[in-house]
Amino acid sequence: MGSFETTVNGLVSGAQTGQQFTLTQKGKNVGTLAATHASVEGVSSGDISEHMEKTAITPVSPPVGQETFADYVSGGCELNVMVAIDFTGSNGDPRKEGTLHYLHRGQPQVRNDYEKAIASILSILGKYDSDQMYPVVGFGAKYEGVVRHCFQCGPDPEVHGVEGVLNAYTKTFSSGLIMSGPTVFTEVVSMAAKKAQDSATKAQSAGKQSYTILLIVTDGAVSDPPATAAELEKSSSAPLSVVIVGVGNADFSAMHFLDDHAKPGQRDIAQFVPFNKHNSSSADLTQATLHEIPDQLVGHFQSRGISPLPPVQLEDEEIVIEPEEDEIDLSLDFEDGNIQVARGGDSFVDGFNASR
Repeated sequence: MGSFETTVNGLVSGAQTGQQFTLTQKGKNVGTLAATHASVEGVSSGDISEHMEKTAITPVSPPVGQETFADYVSGGCELNVMVAIDFTGSNGDPRKEGTLHYLHRGQPQVRNDYEKAIASILSILGKYDSDQMYPVVGFGAKYEGVVRHCFQCGPDPEVHGVEGVLNAYTKTFSSGLIMSGPTVFTEVVSMAAKKAQDSATKAQSAGKQSYTILLIVTDGAVSDPPATAAELEKSSSAPLSVVIVGVGNADFSAMHFLDDHAKPGQRDIAQFVPFNKHNSSSADLTQATLHEIPDQLVGHFQSRGISPLPPVQLEDEEIVIEPEEDEIDLSLDFEDGNIQVARGGDSFVDGFNASR
């Protein structure tokens, strides 16, 4: 990000006057930083240097009930991401151009709407997943004459990175499936809730924290809204958020129940986003799908009286210095504890275009 040097008096004066401190990195100006509050208490200005030599600075945890998403992430809370993909017959024959699962094999830089949604959202969430290993499952297809509402995509239980997820997705079409129906999320949500709870238990035993996000991409409304609402209610106690992206031109009005399924005093863990409403911008889609996750994560931990862990302090040997040219990541920002996808993000993280 860059650095600057000043004195204690200079920092205090800068906070009072609104001075912008210039950040530099390798001799180049890379931005500015302003201190909003700085003060020295309990010592006269002439004794500051002497006292600073004896002062140790330690992180201060925010008051209980005022924690933010940034506080939990800074404390090392691990985000685990799972992907679930709709393989029901209503998507159309994937061998025919114009259908939702059509793969542009002769044009690898072109993605269908499923690939666009997956790549856009994972490119952001992956920044918080240290190993970037993702379980990928499907639903709504027949294997050996039986409709499966939760089956593994690809040969591996977990795959690495966005490309690993997209490869698992495409390999599923050569696995002998028959695209069928109906559209049922309940088994996928149940499985995700169990994995989320298992991951949290394992993290807690190691003195850490974890939270899971399930991304479901589908072309239609669920066949049984009451059963889906009941499963979401049951899973609301798990450290889990469910993001559902609807692709295609189906009538998704029946999915509005997802925004109202939570009963009073119960955590709302689901959100539905229609892809076509945001299909002109990868950044718009990502911001729309992720904006509820910070509050859901904070709400889960606060409902259990769990405060963020102290900010993670890297040892010198853990700091990785990239040999490539300096990069400034403008795709993410924090504002009031929320995930903000900066304007212009299409140029940096564009899940809509495989060539970027």
